[in-house]
Amino acid sequence: MNGIGKLMAGVDNKQVISQFVLFSSVGIIGTSVHFFILIVLVQLLAVSPVTASMAGFTGGALTNYFLNYHVTFRCRNPHLEALPKFLSVSLVGLCLNTLIMALAVIWMHYLISQVLATACVLVWNFFCNRHWTFRKSVVEP
Repeated sequence: MNGIGKLMAGVDNKQVISQFVLFSSVGIIGTSVHFFILIVLVQLLAVSPVTASMAGFTGGALTNYFLNYHVTFRCRNPHLEALPKFLSVSLVGLCLNTLIMALAVIWMHYLISQVLATACVLVWNFFCNRHWTFRKSVVEP
């Protein structure tokens, strides 16, 4: 069996789809925080779109952590275990978001660029958080 087959063995597709829908719904709240900060910083404070997006990403990520911890994944792992993993995943997500924004704003409006970046980072965040950050701890016998 190949690596993907091993990863998918025993996976309940209905559960994955259900979690992805819930993760995306929770993500709407975090994304709203992100866009609110982005727009306020760009429109009212004349901060560059890339810098403002980084600040918005941080606010949205913190919102997403607490909602996904409690609602999406119903995580029981200690925050000292889950939060550093989440921050690692989010740091990579922030780098992806920043790279996509820096390239996309050259050709399109900053809000359209942010929608594109958000869609790309969503996929990264879901799979990493599902399979690593909020994965149930295995208790050693």
